[in-house]
This record gives sequence, structure tokens and C-alpha cells, in this order.
Amino acid sequence: MSPVYFFVLLLSLSACEEEADPTVEVYQGPEEEVHDVRLLYSESGQTRIEVKTPLQYRYQNDDKYFPDTVNINFFDPISGQIETTLRSDSARFDNAKNIYIVKGRVIVYNKVEQRRLKTTKLYWSPITKKVYTDADVLIENLATGSYTRGKGLDASQDFSYMSIRKPYGIFDVDPGLQ
Repeated sequence: MSPVYFFVLLLSLSACEEEADPTVEVYQGPEEEVHDVRLLYSESGQTRIEVKTPLQYRYQNDDKYFPDTVNINFFDPISGQIETTLRSDSARFDNAKNIYIVKGRVIVYNKVEQRRLKTTKLYWSPITKKVYTDADVLIENLATGSYTRGKGLDASQDFSYMSIRKPYGIFDVDPGLQ
């Protein structure tokens, strides 16, 4: 066997060696992208909550991310009219905890009570029908012009009941209590 032929054979055999497999990276991005989303929550055949957003991403674990403005309407169970609205810059749904988290400039307006709530983050549980946060909150009484600031909040999902954990600011006081 000639040295040139042996060298060519050796080169061709070395070229057939398998290279180590590169690390396979698992895709972590969304599995589904939905535009012009409108979600309805109902009880006894009546719409109680309507969620609207221009874009939703759904992930493998069924978490959802809403990167754009989210608008939520809460309906009065008797009249069927919108009694409270919520607007946020973005939101996400944690499937494991069954909780929605709205973030950014969050504004809640209760038409019946004439109150407006402003904060940067709220959690909502559809199971317990409760809303809460540890963030700073501002609640404005639009009828009287008074407001209350605080840290942390617990509320019913329609915001007909709200309790500030650590309140501070200007308070409405019933004249009969003096």
C-alpha cells in the first residue's frame, strides 16, 4: 500500500468520526398567539366579567401573557350593567396558582361607588373572587374629592368592598362620629 493511499484512507476514516452532539435547547416561547381576545366569565348563564386585550400568548404550561393593554368589565348580577372597569398596561395568568396579575398603570373605576383606585400591580383570583396587592394604592372618592393612600389592599372582585392594609392620607369622616 502506497503511503499516499494510506494517508487518504486515514483522512477519510477520521472524517467519518461523529462530532459531539451540541446541546439541544428546549423552546420556551409561546405555543399560541391570539389577537383581539375577548374572554367571558359567567355564572348561572349571566356574564359577570369580560376581559378584552389585543394580544395573548399561551405557553406550554397554560400560563398566559397579555403584553398590551388589558380592559376588564365587571357586571352587576342584577341589572347586567357594567358596574366596575379595570384597565392595566399588561397582565399575565399563572395557571398553577389560577391567578391573574395586572401590572403597569392599573386603574379601577367603580361607577356605583364613584371611586377610582390607582396602583401598579393587582392580583385577582377567579376562584375566591378576591383582588389584592402589596403595592401602594390611591383610592379617590370622585363624589367628595377626598382620597386615601395606603400600602396593600384586599377587595372583592367587583371592588364594592375594599380594605387598605396600611392606610394614610385624607379620610372621609362621618360628622355623627365626632
